[in-house]
Amino acid sequence: MSSENHEDALVVSDLHVSYVSGIWKTPVVKGVSLTVPKGQTLALVGESGSGKSTLAAAAAGLLAENGRIDSGLVEVAGHQTVGFTQKQWRRLRGRNVGFVPQDPLSSLDPLQRIGDQVADAVALHRGVGREEARREAVSLLDSVGIRDAAGRARAYPHQLSGGQLQRVLIATAVAGRPQLLIADEPTSALDVTVQRTILDLLDSLKAQLGLSILLITHDLSVAQERSEHTVVLQHGEIRDAGPTEEVVATPTHEYTRQLFADAPALNPGKYRTASKPQGAEDEAAVNEAVSTGAPVISVADLTKHYGGSAAPALDRIGFEVQQGSIHALVGESGSGKTTAARIIAGLLGYDSGQVHVSGRQRPRDPGVRNRRPEELQLVYQNPLAAFDPRQSIRAALEEPLTIRGDADRRQRRRRVEELLEQVGLDPALGVRTAGQLSGGQRQRAAIARALILQPRILILDEPTSALDVTVQAQLIDLLMRLRTEQGLTYLFISHDLSLVRQIADEVTVLERGQLVESGPADRLFADPQHPYTRRLLESIPGPGRITGPSVGAGVPGRESPSSAERTAAALSAA
Repeated sequence: MSSENHEDALVVSDLHVSYVSGIWKTPVVKGVSLTVPKGQTLALVGESGSGKSTLAAAAAGLLAENGRIDSGLVEVAGHQTVGFTQKQWRRLRGRNVGFVPQDPLSSLDPLQRIGDQVADAVALHRGVGREEARREAVSLLDSVGIRDAAGRARAYPHQLSGGQLQRVLIATAVAGRPQLLIADEPTSALDVTVQRTILDLLDSLKAQLGLSILLITHDLSVAQERSEHTVVLQHGEIRDAGPTEEVVATPTHEYTRQLFADAPALNPGKYRTASKPQGAEDEAAVNEAVSTGAPVISVADLTKHYGGSAAPALDRIGFEVQQGSIHALVGESGSGKTTAARIIAGLLGYDSGQVHVSGRQRPRDPGVRNRRPEELQLVYQNPLAAFDPRQSIRAALEEPLTIRGDADRRQRRRRVEELLEQVGLDPALGVRTAGQLSGGQRQRAAIARALILQPRILILDEPTSALDVTVQAQLIDLLMRLRTEQGLTYLFISHDLSLVRQIADEVTVLERGQLVESGPADRLFADPQHPYTRRLLESIPGPGRITGPSVGAGVPGRESPSSAERTAAALSAA
């Protein structure tokens, strides 16, 4: 059935969706109604479990086998799709609606070349021959900004970066020239500059082709910057909806207000006076304590090569971390942040230079045992990597105490329970494995394990990168409280510059292994000196930013939006 009204690319009316498992039925989307007008973007926001991805899957005909549309209507490009067979969806999908999934690696065939996968989409949706489809695939890859498109078309997914893979998915999704593009968290795991170029690309497609976009995101600042309309979901129900400017200016529901309060880009001064080292009475005292404290980490002329690579992973970098401070190490993927962190933690060797932690020099050979666990601990980006999947959280936390020689089992157990409570976890959860906890719970458990031996310094490697804004805010609140209570020092590694702006005292910027700028966070954010730093900061989404195809013009080092304009030309060509 086709509607006569084609002005709206997507209309969802009183939609109810549930998942069925045996005799159990779990409602996930509960009476949601929304409209994506032609040529506009609607941002669908909310935390994990809010129903965003389920609604997107229902709109694209991609619900899991146990997913059920219980009632309501879904109209895609004028077609009523509830009850569509897979054959009907195959005729509609690609030509009328394109879908960009969240995880590129799980969405692309690891055994098939990139160009062949895009060519398959072209051949399917345009009905052209194989050779023409291959040529068009290369043209599409070039149009979405893949450099050396013909060469990269011969690559496999694991040989491309995350940003390149996301561009491949976009090229595949628009290969059939759809009217509606559904993008499910398309930038959630990307660096801020790569995120910016991907969002610029989507904006350019919208402007040039009249494309409509349903943008699923948990980043409120992205929604504010990139959409005309916003719908806020919680527990499968709409809490706020309307023009984005109105939702931002006058949210009607407490949940929406909390989401905006938790978004770092929209609340940069949240922690300016909320977190003070012990004995500090005001912000001036905090700054004085940081600036006059002795450095607990000192790095000088640090150089590191991997294998036979001619280019160093770190090239004579140097910085100091003052006692009691939060020192952020920032830069894009491949800049050397994690390499520096692992060297400082004593887990990785280095070629030349000096690294001191609490006055003790780290040896160049990581096999030399001079690490003192009570000095410094590392909190990994992926908390699952920090735990034995067969071991309970309680056993994992007890293990370092046992190794240290704390013989009294009752005291060890008491220490574990106290620490779990301290990081906001119910001690009863200690019997579970890491795989049985939520993402936020796992990260809290990882912090507890890092703190079990009472270190003075924590290295936090992207500790919030996979968390919703609400869970991220809870975790940062915890870290700031622990810093105040225990006088901890943090080396904080992140590509989320809006979060760094919220919490950091000092910032060091790395680009391809070189230190390009370092200094007080307030000064660096207000007056960046290096073009690379300016490019990073200009990529932060937030209020007042100009969006659209012209974004980024004239910024040194940024890929020109003309790549997206070439996409429009390629797609509009008959």
